[in-house]
Amino acid sequence: MNWNIITDSSCDLLPSSSPDGGIRLTSVPFTIRIGERDFVDDEHLDTMEMLSAMEQERSASHTSCPTPDAWLAQFEQADCAIAITISSQLSGSMNSALAARDMALEKDPDKKIVILDSFSTGPEVLLCVKEIERLIRQGHAFDDIAAHARGFLQKTRILFALSSFDNLIKNGRIHRLTGMLAKALGIWGIGSGSDEGKIAFESKARGAKKAVQTLVSTMKEHGFIGGNVAISHCDNFALAQTLKNSILDIWENTSIEILPTRGLCSYYAERGGLIVSY
Repeated sequence: MNWNIITDSSCDLLPSSSPDGGIRLTSVPFTIRIGERDFVDDEHLDTMEMLSAMEQERSASHTSCPTPDAWLAQFEQADCAIAITISSQLSGSMNSALAARDMALEKDPDKKIVILDSFSTGPEVLLCVKEIERLIRQGHAFDDIAAHARGFLQKTRILFALSSFDNLIKNGRIHRLTGMLAKALGIWGIGSGSDEGKIAFESKARGAKKAVQTLVSTMKEHGFIGGNVAISHCDNFALAQTLKNSILDIWENTSIEILPTRGLCSYYAERGGLIVSY
């Protein structure tokens, strides 16, 4: 029996396969429209080129979720498929996956397919993928893994720290003068995801050092006591490493993975931003 763990490209993991080919990690891409250009968020995307295009474009940009056909192609690749989507409150990706599941099961009713709403994005999806992969290797049954993954996503959390607000300004979500003033003063926006899968700013910090301190203090408030952490950064590895070190200074029994953001999370985090899940 072979497995395919499928995410949309809100997850910053790139496609890969286990050495024996029994477990595949695959991804279906969002498309990011900037001006007259479409950037497909697959493993070939040049994220730095996309960010530069965003920064040079004056008009609002847009994203399009993966199509049902893209999901269907992945469902057909394995006996057991577990799909995890970006929060259904942020995108239609889950609806596309559900439509593809119906098509796949119509062709082959014996396939095992489950679709999980992450109620989140980025590194929180990454943590769930790693947990599913661990359970598969331990030989757990499909239904048990799916149930465990749902519970896992209810316990994990996500935080973000943004230093640029250009996209929010262009899309009319922040007043231009407010956003420009915040950037000039070195103000970072700190926010988190809700249990309902929505994203909101909750506080602000002046300077990168204070932003890291705020992220760590928020983890404390959430009751973090150590474990697995994933940090995604948008062209800011140095600050991601600073955050990692700050976490380890308090919680030594912590395993931390740092990854660069792919296209979609880069679109939202913008250059310099951090996203952390635990």
